[in-house]
Amino acid sequence: MNYTTSIFNYSRRKTSNTTVGNITIGSTSPIRIQSMANTNTNDTQASVEQCIRIIGAGADLVRFTTQGTREAENLGEINRQLKQRGFSSPLVADVHFNPNVADLAAKMVEKVRINPGNYVDNIHTFRHLEYTDEEYLAEIEKIRQRFVPFLNICKANCTAIRIGVNHGSLSDRIMSRYGDTAQGMVESCMEFLRICREEQFFNVVISIKSSNTLTMVQTVRLLVATMANEDMRFPLHIGVTEAGNGEDGRIKSAVGIGTLLLDGIGDTLRVSLTEAPENEIPVARKLVALLSERQAEPDITAQPTTCFSPYEYTRRATNNVKNIGSRHVPIVVADSSNGYADNLSEADFIYAGTQKLNISQPQIIDASVFENKPNTFALYDSIESLKNARIDEFCFTKIRYSQINQTTINELNKHTNCVIWHEFKSIAESRALFHCLQNEKCQNPVLLVYKRNDRDSEKFQLAASMFAGSFFIDGFADGLMLQNDHSSPEQLVRDAFGILQATRTRMSRTEYISCPGCGRTMFDLQNTLAKVKAATSHLKNLKIAVMGCIVNGTGEMADADYGYVGAGKGKISLYKQKQCIEKNIPESEAIERLEALIRASGDWETK
Repeated sequence: MNYTTSIFNYSRRKTSNTTVGNITIGSTSPIRIQSMANTNTNDTQASVEQCIRIIGAGADLVRFTTQGTREAENLGEINRQLKQRGFSSPLVADVHFNPNVADLAAKMVEKVRINPGNYVDNIHTFRHLEYTDEEYLAEIEKIRQRFVPFLNICKANCTAIRIGVNHGSLSDRIMSRYGDTAQGMVESCMEFLRICREEQFFNVVISIKSSNTLTMVQTVRLLVATMANEDMRFPLHIGVTEAGNGEDGRIKSAVGIGTLLLDGIGDTLRVSLTEAPENEIPVARKLVALLSERQAEPDITAQPTTCFSPYEYTRRATNNVKNIGSRHVPIVVADSSNGYADNLSEADFIYAGTQKLNISQPQIIDASVFENKPNTFALYDSIESLKNARIDEFCFTKIRYSQINQTTINELNKHTNCVIWHEFKSIAESRALFHCLQNEKCQNPVLLVYKRNDRDSEKFQLAASMFAGSFFIDGFADGLMLQNDHSSPEQLVRDAFGILQATRTRMSRTEYISCPGCGRTMFDLQNTLAKVKAATSHLKNLKIAVMGCIVNGTGEMADADYGYVGAGKGKISLYKQKQCIEKNIPESEAIERLEALIRASGDWETK
């Protein structure tokens, strides 16, 4: 597992350094934070002012969409005006479809992002193409012939590049050879990296992004391992594309970005929210600050299991205990140990502590006061007290990694209807517990209990998503209970469901795949997303994409049930999965027509 030096103990991945203007990106530098402007790049004044707001919020560099030569030239003017006003933060040109624009932009700004999916290859159309090995190599040679002159311009101007692969814009060539796979995304990147190495150009940052957190985490890990196998150490930019807005966008971003940070992966990052770009920066800063908790963890000695693959999702094999484990979706437990709160009906269980609540929902009660009544289940505080339980009793017992020994394993194996109640203390300890259970072939399901004491509700959401969410990304945990003295029980339950949804392990509400917007967007993305949510948020288990333009649109929407995509000024195209159903309809009619499409398809199913 050479994507990290240790699964259990933290160490930051060692990388080469990339110079971008007056900053360096790499493992010897702080994790850099960035955002992307959503102004028209030809509007110099608006772009300069927004860039200053983003820098003022704490960004280390700012990216601008660069559709054509006019935008590339004006980036030079934006850069000049920012320098005149005392701002030295590097600018990044975001180029798609036109390598000539990348050539020009490399002379105007400190860094250029290119997308392998559309740098030389045509925009994806989901066509299957057949290539002989010789024909495929000829296609890569076409890339080389066009890419090397760009690298020479970058060398001459001391310009860095980002090779930015997006799941939503893989070329038909890559898709035809590798399919819609992590391997295909990695190979799309490696084709360009091998050319960079051949040309002795190392001022490179890489990114591989997806709106699906599982895909994003597994693919980045695979890229790191693939680079290590080929002796490459380029720094990584990480992020979840089209995360959305509000708490859902924050939770989804924290799950994906946070899981990689915990692995020691990531040298620069962006939180992509459908909000004002400057709103992304405080969220990113909190995620980086939370990493210090992982860095401070004491090292632990444990044996990795061979049953776990970090490159694909495989859920840990467990017993079927009531509605927990096996093929059941992960459960959510509401903490009512300090008094029952209303509106907790969504939770699968209520933890009552030492109370005896008069409610119809299933209750978990501390064994010290437990009475065998219908719909109540005991929580034993140790493996010793579990010995007092009937062998066939459905119950819970508290277990820490330090308490695991052969006696513990034997007792758990006898009590096959017992769920492990595991209180999180550190990533190292919890990972060690799960790996040990798999090594010992112990199949009791595990409820992960994550507790903090944060007055800042956003910090709590980010921490819970980052630390607890990583165990659902890796297929380990079978349930989640969140505890925070400064959050209401209702909010904690909502956060728990949000984390499970973000990890794609349990769908409980409509999910919105929504891009943050940029200069290519031709409608008010934030207001449009709000209107789409107002019209559809009551629907059950749908994924709806709201995309500003076609750059990643149809690719990212392949993971969505329906798509609302900007097609031109005042024009929208509606998709059902990959298929465009209505093209270039007036924006004023688009939401009503989206509703009609969902109804006609039989998916207007309310909760």
